[in-house]
Amino acid sequence: MQQLPKRLLSIDVLRAITMLLMIFVNDASGVKHIPEWIDHAKGFEDRMGFADTIFPAFLFIVGLSLPFAINNRIKKGDSGRQVLFYILIRSVALLIMGFYHVNLEDYNSSAAIIPKAAWALVITTTFFLIWLDYPETMAKAKRYSLQMLGIIMLIAMAVIYKGGEDGEVRWMEPSWWGILGLIGWAYLVCALIFVAVKGKLNRLVVAWVVLIAINIIAHSVFKIKVTRDEEMVTIAGNNFTGSFLGNAIIFLKPLWIIHDASTMTLTMGGVVISGIYAKLVEQGKTQRIWATLAIIGVLFLFAGFALRPYTEGISKIRSTPAWVLICSGITTLAFLILIYVVDVKGKISAFNWIKPAGTSTLTCYLIPYFQVFILELLHINYPSIINNGFPGLLRSFLTAVIIILFVGLLEKKRLRLKI
Repeated sequence: MQQLPKRLLSIDVLRAITMLLMIFVNDASGVKHIPEWIDHAKGFEDRMGFADTIFPAFLFIVGLSLPFAINNRIKKGDSGRQVLFYILIRSVALLIMGFYHVNLEDYNSSAAIIPKAAWALVITTTFFLIWLDYPETMAKAKRYSLQMLGIIMLIAMAVIYKGGEDGEVRWMEPSWWGILGLIGWAYLVCALIFVAVKGKLNRLVVAWVVLIAINIIAHSVFKIKVTRDEEMVTIAGNNFTGSFLGNAIIFLKPLWIIHDASTMTLTMGGVVISGIYAKLVEQGKTQRIWATLAIIGVLFLFAGFALRPYTEGISKIRSTPAWVLICSGITTLAFLILIYVVDVKGKISAFNWIKPAGTSTLTCYLIPYFQVFILELLHINYPSIINNGFPGLLRSFLTAVIIILFVGLLEKKRLRLKI
């Protein structure tokens, strides 16, 4: 059998496919009369649609690539302090972008001085100004000036922000951090754990077990709930309004980054799978990879369905353990298939057309914001014939492909975000 590499091209391909599908399902969410199985399930439903598998797959892939990224920096001679700084910088960048995006959802155009679309376009532009992968040949003064311009613009957008409903206008607040923010917290926690245990596989498995245990407890009879108005705390069905415990939990809620540990469990699952792969390759036991990952993937699926009746069902919105484990199983099995197709059979060229989605992933995620809000600013709507049913889904898929091809052109000109 062909010797498997220590650095997997299949991770980049899996990330690219996931990014393509993420753009597709995000765009398709605005299409009318699409099949129920494609769209997100509602928060009260005990099920998940195809769209509900994409974000957890991305979190899992963050975990898959995390050990490679950190170990590569260590091999290049980075000190422990430099590695920690690298982790912190990446996390903070994602948290800032997620913070702005989640407040975009409640933007009040009638109360603010600029419309929502304009505010969205400005903040997305500032993300590129601040975190663009500037060429080494560019003068430092020019680069720093552009980054400072981005920071000033971002602060200005925060100053003029108005959110909420008329009569209850509010400023920006971290409600659920947004997709990028959730990725940032998950990456931060899992990366710090990885560094703390020095990448030891057995300790990483223990960390994953602890995280999934937190997730299970949070959705079982011991679940802790803080209401949106932050005036009531419920633990295992008992209210602690005004009590010392209730006030303490409310006070610490903004710092409670683990929440129900769902995102961290998904990311740590990827870290563990990556560690198992690396260990088997290092020991020369590559023939065991297929059975090992296949068994783990199936066990994830079995455990998810087994927990389903006892932990609030399957739900992405509620981030239940069943959803976490089932999506972990799906992604593990998809990863195993791509190891065979890409790393063993060498079919990487078949995926070259979506390669930018795997190498300039954050750029791919942000470009649709320009597409959506430029159309909104210009009051341009898709004709109903291509925004309904199968034609609408086809249009969404073609939109995703065009965005990735466009990002490929930007990548050739070194116009990509580097975080």
